[in-house]
Amino acid sequence: MSKQITIIPARQNQEDKRLKVAAYCRISTEYEEQRQSLKSQVAYYTQKICDNSDWDFAGIYAEQESGTRVDNRDEVQRLMNDCRNEKVDLILMKSLSRFGRNTLDVLLMLDELSKLNVVAYFETEDIYSNDPRVKKYITMAAAAYQEESRQKSEAIKWGIYQSNCHGHVKLNHSQFLGYGRDDNGNLVVIEEKAKIVRLIYDLFLHGYGCRKIKKYLEDHDIRTVTGKEQWSTSTIDRILSNEKYIGCNITPKTHTPDFLTGKQKENQGEIDTIIIENSHQAIISQEVFDAVQNLKGNITNKEININGICF
Repeated sequence: MSKQITIIPARQNQEDKRLKVAAYCRISTEYEEQRQSLKSQVAYYTQKICDNSDWDFAGIYAEQESGTRVDNRDEVQRLMNDCRNEKVDLILMKSLSRFGRNTLDVLLMLDELSKLNVVAYFETEDIYSNDPRVKKYITMAAAAYQEESRQKSEAIKWGIYQSNCHGHVKLNHSQFLGYGRDDNGNLVVIEEKAKIVRLIYDLFLHGYGCRKIKKYLEDHDIRTVTGKEQWSTSTIDRILSNEKYIGCNITPKTHTPDFLTGKQKENQGEIDTIIIENSHQAIISQEVFDAVQNLKGNITNKEININGICF
């Protein structure tokens, strides 16, 4: 008797055929037009994915974030983690620049996505990440975006430098105890808060250390610039060393050597330092400031020494 062989085809789960599709949207500024653009992108991709009967909606990853570093963008990290957990098969996004402007970061992410069998589609460039030509294209395109970011960073630095050279300095008064802004945007003394600064200097000159000043302020329910009840000794120490309280501004205190990492380092002469005297109204007199710096050991020969610069 001859053998009879019957092959029963495997039952295919129709749900398994459906792609899990997500979209990544990003803007890089806080302007209203950009915020509206982000909302429009989210609405567009939500509808695009939901309208496709072959797709399952896997989510929208949207963020407002400037800069070039991927590790600073929470939604990119969340997207990559979901891809690793097999929650996404296809990623839609407006353009390559939305994914990243750092060539190495982009290539590393796309390489990982390829190993995870996840495909990204860039609408502006009309290209899929699994296209054989894509690595060369993305290397060239991402390098161009990276150079654009570098040039923009240099332009911003140059603009700030030129502004500082003309005595125009932007100070964050919301974090600067004793000052506020008038209707014209000028830095002005807020006397109620300035009294706290003078008190801190006075206490120090009467032998109070930073810890003892902290206790005094908290015992007398004197709040910080942000309204907190608790003071930190480091904040008090910075107030006692801040040349801005004598109406002087030394800038920049820090610089960013590498625009890709965005990490700031103390300016120790690597770039020009600009000293602007009488840049705004003083709260502390030069004599009181010098006396405090002498006690702190910050000056010698009656010269203010900040970041190695005497004047």
